[in-house]
Amino acid sequence: MVFLSLVASHSQLDLETVAQISASASGLAAASVNDSTAINGAVVLATCNRFEVYADVENVDDAAAHLVNHLADSADLQPDHLARALTTLEGDSVIEHLFSVGAGLDSAVVGEREIAGQVRRALTQAQQEKTTTSNLTRLFQNATRAAKDVGSNTNLGTQGKSVVAVALDLAEELTDESTAWAEQDVVLFGTGSYAGATMALLKERGVERISVYSSSGRAAEFTAKRGGFPLTDELLPQALREADIIVGCSGGGHRLDRSFLEKVRVKNHPLVAIDMALSHDFDPALVEMADVNLITLESVRMAAPTDQALAVHAASRIVKKAATEFSNAQREREADFAIVALRQHTKAVLDAEVAKVRAQHGCTAAAEEVELAMRRMMRQLLHIPTVRARELAAEGRTADYVAALETLYGLDLSEPQDAKPAAVAADCPVEAETKSA
Repeated sequence: MVFLSLVASHSQLDLETVAQISASASGLAAASVNDSTAINGAVVLATCNRFEVYADVENVDDAAAHLVNHLADSADLQPDHLARALTTLEGDSVIEHLFSVGAGLDSAVVGEREIAGQVRRALTQAQQEKTTTSNLTRLFQNATRAAKDVGSNTNLGTQGKSVVAVALDLAEELTDESTAWAEQDVVLFGTGSYAGATMALLKERGVERISVYSSSGRAAEFTAKRGGFPLTDELLPQALREADIIVGCSGGGHRLDRSFLEKVRVKNHPLVAIDMALSHDFDPALVEMADVNLITLESVRMAAPTDQALAVHAASRIVKKAATEFSNAQREREADFAIVALRQHTKAVLDAEVAKVRAQHGCTAAAEEVELAMRRMMRQLLHIPTVRARELAAEGRTADYVAALETLYGLDLSEPQDAKPAAVAADCPVEAETKSA
């Protein structure tokens, strides 16, 4: 088993390309698990500014080729172009990357709080779709645990702001200083979890007049739970005419065009447009309108605070330590099959010798004492080989241990060993009952 990850994020690619790849990911995990013998399981992590696939694979090259080809077909991209656009990680690099992502160290806004929840939800979705494996489950659970440790033991969790929070800070700088948040008219596009987080932040800042629009028609349901006023297609133009701030975080394919906004807007009425959607809710040409200030994810990334060096350093140490410990634990598990094979071999030898003792002496106290002594000796003999197996596995030297067992004991460890207890010449039902009592 090897961990494999394909990464497309804000730090390597422009957001348009990330959006194009992300839009093609529907059903990727299930298709990969079902269609490729090289892939045991897969978890997809898709956020507003990143798209990543984590896979438990048997063959890295075959698995990567399958994932790239599937994404290329879905996104209508050339496989070679997509392969160059994606960053491929394997082994320990995958572990350290996910742990860093979950802690917010790889975000556009370092330390942002939203990503930890997105990592948890990615695993939950994979579990529901039955595309994860025990190895991937442990990987994501430990990444979540590391993120909690960072939040508890550093100032990064309190200093780090969400992407939306930074965007609202930028909006505040662009609005009239004499105008309080409570006096702003805001139109929110979207009704998903991202829109819910945005609604909560707007309320924290004191915004009282929030209208919500959704091309899917879910605005009424959304506002019934979270507050705000639902907009229909008929009411949207009037709301835009009066809006001071509009926030887009739906990414649902419905784009607010410049021509439409110019028709409904009142001239000389300043507007701040915050486009948080990966695929753009607002026409990029809005930036050319005289009275409109456009804030995008690129703007947020450029404005992300960078004065958290000490907190980031402390968080990085926690993440590095957690990732190393998980890597070592994973490697130790790789030796389990060899340890089991050695124990089965010694047990078979022991059972054969015990059978000889029983055949010669019967179910006597002397025979039982001999058996107990032999079993204690066997446990002592197995202790050091078991410890060494764990140590060598942690160093990535499981193959050396396997080779030693095959050479010293003549074992064939190419396939899992089945337990086949040796036949016992005579049963001692009375003594067996005494032992279990």
